[in-house]
Amino acid sequence: MSVSRYDQRKNYEEAEANAIGTEYVRANLLPAASAATVRDLLRKYLDQRILFYVTRDKSELERINASTAQLQTDLWSSVQTPALALPTPVMALAVAGMNDVLNSQGYTQFAWGYNIPVEAWALMELIAAFSNLLVGYGVRRKNRLLFLALPLAVALAFFLIADIDSPRRGLIRVKPQNLISLSQPLQPH
Repeated sequence: MSVSRYDQRKNYEEAEANAIGTEYVRANLLPAASAATVRDLLRKYLDQRILFYVTRDKSELERINASTAQLQTDLWSSVQTPALALPTPVMALAVAGMNDVLNSQGYTQFAWGYNIPVEAWALMELIAAFSNLLVGYGVRRKNRLLFLALPLAVALAFFLIADIDSPRRGLIRVKPQNLISLSQPLQPH
């Protein structure tokens, strides 16, 4: 379960980068002043999304989420106003792209908050305890090194599962490679 969630977090990071990059290009469909505003807001938004992936500090994460929410409001307003003034299929494309940007962030937030249930952890602990008891019963002190093999293997497996399942803690984390790659060409010259 934790590996599939890790993969899901990676896939959502890629989807976010694609949505932001696509909307950055679609901003050219808007009137010039609105397009410049959208592109500037998207650059700021992209910076906040990268920070979301790399921060470990809970108070910093709250600040990032608040800033992201404000930028989302500003982004939506920046495409809504010209689309209402000139409702054409081309404008609808720009609005739909912004909708994809906002939705992709929501999917990512959900994936980062979804962890292995406590009941599954309890079941894994119960299986580990009984497995260790059975090995202990079977070894009967003939080979003490063998006696340590299963507990060490179980402890290592639990460590890796917990590490992968904790996106903000531990050693194995989703790096925002796609978002960082996208941010470099979008920087103003």
